[in-house]
This record gives sequence, structure tokens and C-alpha cells, in this order.
Amino acid sequence: MTLSIGSTAPDFTAETTQGSISFHDWIGDSWAILFSHPKAFTPVCTTELGYMAGLTDEFAKRNTKIIGLSVDSSEDNRNWLPDIEDVSGNSVGYPVIGDVDLNVAKAYNMLPADESGTAEGRTAANNATVRTVYIIGPDKKIRAMLLYPMSSGRNFDEVLRLLDSVQLTEYKGVATPVNWQDGDDVIIPPTVSDDDAKAKFGDFETVKPYLRRIPQPQ
Repeated sequence: MTLSIGSTAPDFTAETTQGSISFHDWIGDSWAILFSHPKAFTPVCTTELGYMAGLTDEFAKRNTKIIGLSVDSSEDNRNWLPDIEDVSGNSVGYPVIGDVDLNVAKAYNMLPADESGTAEGRTAANNATVRTVYIIGPDKKIRAMLLYPMSSGRNFDEVLRLLDSVQLTEYKGVATPVNWQDGDDVIIPPTVSDDDAKAKFGDFETVKPYLRRIPQPQ
């Protein structure tokens, strides 16, 4: 199955650095960020997991759980965690999935479905496509996907900003413009008539008939 925004995030049972989980049950009524890595003990990913650990409280404020995935065993991932803390100064308090059988990476279209074998003997180059961030809603639907090459570190401040936008637009029925930051003006969707917009949001600025702005709803 090809995944896209609006697809149900595949459920799975897997071992993590914090024990076995069933993914949908683990998400519960929260939002979730699943972000994947080609292999433990890789340099770019070491910096990424550490930075993400420093944002744990920010995601928690947004009712969002964090979970990593590495195409390696949970033992390898647990052995990796001290290096991540040493480099970043942040202790990794979220689980990291050990995808030793490649099942999660294949279910999420990060490796071909017919890929054979296990993580044993594979290199980061073999797993270079396992570099996706998924924002998943409480209904287990994928809200956003970000794909990065192995050599480019991800911007997790942008992931946090994107999560803010996704939650705001879902809860308040608005859209966010280019380079939006929390607190900036937002856009009334074209599907909302002027009369309905007036009733729902009050006064608004008409930049173009299809582009109407209001202060961010609280």
C-alpha cells in the first residue's frame, strides 16, 4: 500500500528501547511523531535523536508522543543512547524501535515491500531511504510526511512548527500562509463563504477574493 497524507498509519507490534509496543495502542488519544533512521551509530542521526530529545517537553505540551525507528536491533539502539546523550547533552526519554526484520520500514514504504533479509549485515547506505518523518493524528491518520536524504540533517524546529500548523488548522478551521509562525495571521479557507467567515471569525481582511486574512484564533 502506498502511503500519503490521509492514509491510516500502518499498525505494528515491535520491540523498542523501552520494551514491546503495539503502535496504535501506544499512540492512544495522542498525536505522534514517528521519525526513522537508517542505522544506529550513524553521525547525522546521532545529532538528530539528541536534538529531538531536547524538544520532548515541547511536543508533550502539544499532546504529542515521539518515537524513533532504526533499522537495527533494540540492543544496538540501547547501546547507542549513551553516545547520543554524550553528543547532545540530552537523555533520550522516548522509545526507539528496533526494526531488525525491516517490517516497519517496509510497511511505511521506506524500503521496497519485497526487500529480503534482516538488519544483520546491512549498512546505512542500504537503508538510505529510511529517513522519513510522519505526523500522525489521534485517529491514526497521517497528517504530514517529510522525506530527507541521509546526508542532510533534519530541522526538528520545522517539524514542531508544522505540527503547530496542522493542529491549528484542524482545530480552528483555518489555513497558514508561507513561513507562518505561531501567533502570525492566518488564512480563511476558500471553502468558507464571506457570510460564514464573518459569523465564525468576525472582521477579516480581503487581500484577494480568494485570500482573506485574520489574526490567529486562540
